[in-house]
Amino acid sequence: MSVGNSPNSSNTDDPGLCPICGGEAICQGLGVIRYDVPVDDPRFGKLFRCPNNPVEKDIDRQERLRRLSNLDVYADKSFDNFAIDPAMFTPSEAHSLNMALRVAQEFARQPDGWLLLEGGYGCGKTHLAAAIGSARLKQGDMVLFVTVPDLLDHLRSTYGPSSETAYDDMFDRVRNVALLVLDDMGAENASAWAQEKLFQLLNYRYSRRLPTVVTTNVELDALDPRVRSRLLDQSLIHRVKITAPDYRSSIQNRRDQLLSTLSLYQEQTFDTFDTRRKLTPEERRNLELALEIAVSYAHRPQDWLVLLGPYGSGKTHLAAAIAHYQQQQGNEVMFITVPDLLDYLRLAFNPSAPVSFDHRFQLVRNAAFLVLDDLGTENSSAWAKEKLFQIMDYRYVARLPTVITTAKRLEDLDGRIRSRLIDERRCTTVAIVAPGYPLRMKRD
Repeated sequence: MSVGNSPNSSNTDDPGLCPICGGEAICQGLGVIRYDVPVDDPRFGKLFRCPNNPVEKDIDRQERLRRLSNLDVYADKSFDNFAIDPAMFTPSEAHSLNMALRVAQEFARQPDGWLLLEGGYGCGKTHLAAAIGSARLKQGDMVLFVTVPDLLDHLRSTYGPSSETAYDDMFDRVRNVALLVLDDMGAENASAWAQEKLFQLLNYRYSRRLPTVVTTNVELDALDPRVRSRLLDQSLIHRVKITAPDYRSSIQNRRDQLLSTLSLYQEQTFDTFDTRRKLTPEERRNLELALEIAVSYAHRPQDWLVLLGPYGSGKTHLAAAIAHYQQQQGNEVMFITVPDLLDYLRLAFNPSAPVSFDHRFQLVRNAAFLVLDDLGTENSSAWAKEKLFQIMDYRYVARLPTVITTAKRLEDLDGRIRSRLIDERRCTTVAIVAPGYPLRMKRD
């Protein structure tokens, strides 16, 4: 076994003091000791680090390990500066961050099994993963921190004739490292080769229960089923889902929330919804029923509520009233017309856009409570249809509370979206038969 440190006489001129730590020379300046124990003691015949020279004091070793770990660029990421500002987050978001921090700290103290950190872009997953890696470095562990796409690129490069490292050597180093941190799983090119190599790596560490941290911003269902099955093993995996938005761009997040135009509908509440003036008895009963259903949904939002009817009939009023009620309960609400939503997404393709398309898409797709007003009035380009369907299909499968209004007949909507809207297991549909309010007011 190699000696951890070699004596350096420049450290002290006192022969009674250790040249390494400056304390009592119990290791004779070698940095390691051998315990005088019986033969049947597990420590017999082995060298151990001198207790007067703990790992955390070995600065040179720390720097070497940090360079090898790829954690240099994350040297500023620690548990101490993990920001959880209550003013930036809803109570549920702050709770998810506090829970993630506690679990990450515990894993860093005793890395047993795997830790899976899930969440959107910039929510803090990478920060916590890097903090875990740095904490283990200080304990003397060999750590490797790498994004999954970079890892696969490194492995591919070893096949080149000019590669200085053999594929087997690199793969062996990665799969056997004391702590492996795989950042951004799901962002890799999902070729058959990439899927196979990633599975081989994870399966090796899974079968041996080697400490591993994985971060991802994709749903587990989108991953290779073999990898997904490992990540769902509760006997090995500590799974933490962060619901907070991008904490690195809090100002932008607040601007993103301005996408919601609910503030323009302040006067449209349940109390101001008119179910009496200039209506026939049938129209009145219809509006009263629509109001009753909307109030019930606001109190207990589950799945989707679809409001149909002509322009000005009260669909948007009821949708806004539901959104206001949810907001008053402390829930985050996004209220937007479908044409505005698609314009908002298109702008993200501009090179000068302050945030990426993926960030904006995820923000809408994962909104805690979403109101899509005026479905069917959007530009029906292939791109618009596809993006709108992706958002709605995700929310349909995830059963996220969503209110939709449209003046179109369901038969006139995109077929894929229509198939979701007519599913009575997930959607409550209310058809308003009353004419638009301006027309009602012209009645004698």
